[in-house]
Amino acid sequence: MLDLFFRLERAISQVALYAAVLMLIASVSLGFYQVLTRFVFDAPSTWSEVMARSTMIWCVFLGAAATFRGGYMMAVEVIYKLVPTSALKALEILIATCCMIVLAILVIYGYQMTLRVQNQMLSGVGISIAWIYAAIPIGAAFSLLSVITRLIAQLTGRETIGVVDAEAPARAPEPESRPGPDTGTSSGTEGRKQP
Repeated sequence: MLDLFFRLERAISQVALYAAVLMLIASVSLGFYQVLTRFVFDAPSTWSEVMARSTMIWCVFLGAAATFRGGYMMAVEVIYKLVPTSALKALEILIATCCMIVLAILVIYGYQMTLRVQNQMLSGVGISIAWIYAAIPIGAAFSLLSVITRLIAQLTGRETIGVVDAEAPARAPEPESRPGPDTGTSSGTEGRKQP
C-alpha cells in the first residue's frame, strides 16, 4: 500500500515538475518577445508582459513541490549539527508539521482568493485573473503531498533524515590498520620507532 502511495506521489510530482519547466520556458520566451516588440520593433505588446508574469507565478508554485520532495528548500544546517542523532526524527516531524500548516493555509485561503477574483479580468488578455490565482492552492496542494511523502519516507527508513550536503565530496572509507614495514606498527605511525 505504501509503495503504491509513493509511486502515485512520484508521478504527480513529475507532472508538477514538467509543468513548472514548461511555464519557465513560456515565461522566458514571452519576456524575450516583450523586449523584442518594445525595443526592436517599437510596437510594445500589450499581453506578453502580463502572461510572462503569470507563467512565472505558476512556475514557482508548481516547482515548489519538487523542491519540498527533494529536501532542497532552505535549511539551517547548524541546527542539524547541534541536534543529537536520536532527536533528528523529532526535528524532521517539527519541520514537516510547520510546513504542512503553512501549506494547508495556502490551500484554503488560496482557494478562497481564487473564487473571490473570478470575475476580474487580466488586463491585456481578457481572461479571468482566477486562472493565475489558482496557482496558489494547486501548487500548495502538490507541495503538501510532497512534504507528507517525504516525512513518511524518512520515518519508515526509506530516506535519510537530515540535510545531505550535495557539494561536499564523498568521504572515502577509513583504511584498515596494517602493520608497517619492519616496525610492527600501524601504517599511520610508520615513521616513528616503538619501544
